[in-house]
Amino acid sequence: MENGMSLSTKNLIKEYPYLYETHLHTSEASACARNSAVDMAKSAKEAGYSGIFVTDHNWGGNTCIHLKLPWDAWVHAFCQGYREAKEWGDANDFDVFFGYEAGYNGTEFLIYGVDEEWMVNHPEIREASVQEQFKLINDAGGMVIHAHPYREEWYIPDIRLFPEYVNGVEAINATHSNPKSTSHNDPMYDINAIEYAKKYDFPATAGSDIHSVDHFGGGVAFRTRLTSVKDYCERILGRQDYLLTNGDKWYDNRCNELV
Repeated sequence: MENGMSLSTKNLIKEYPYLYETHLHTSEASACARNSAVDMAKSAKEAGYSGIFVTDHNWGGNTCIHLKLPWDAWVHAFCQGYREAKEWGDANDFDVFFGYEAGYNGTEFLIYGVDEEWMVNHPEIREASVQEQFKLINDAGGMVIHAHPYREEWYIPDIRLFPEYVNGVEAINATHSNPKSTSHNDPMYDINAIEYAKKYDFPATAGSDIHSVDHFGGGVAFRTRLTSVKDYCERILGRQDYLLTNGDKWYDNRCNELV
């Protein structure tokens, strides 16, 4: 080993050099986040990421955007952090993509493939059920990923699974299983999520659920750079060549541990 990294891990990083943080929160829109979107983007680039997905908590989760704002004003305020991070990323050869984390009484889903304009034009998403959300997002060409499905916390009253209304599963969450994590840290949450993904043959993703500039290194790694959110959705749903990591261990896209 060299610098705490095995040769096999180094080879994987060399073969899959484009690592993306797919689950990230910013202080502009998530009440639980500690750092701004621009600082999150800067620190992620310094940590070796090729890009990030800004996935702040929506109206059903721990948002800091006032819920009584008119819908279009709410959406614009919600997307401010993403826009600022994207501007910084464009100027610094760093990919910044939009997503969000939808909350349903503690059960959460990562939404990819829609944007600010789509949200403004679809106010019905705010009152949508889990089933309706799935149809709306899929009709828009996006995807719904069940975030940390087996996490147990005070704000999650029950573990609820919706296999009919998700496109995939966040099987690896670095907050659960990376040794650096100081919250939600229980590897069994990931072990159960991996079993769930395999049981239903779901596409799997990985992310860190990161709320500060202290990055864990979790995410999804590709051989080639992503070109858009749509590109990401197509690669995940098509189970194209990618790896998953919690920043400590590596897995193939079927959740089989590699190193």
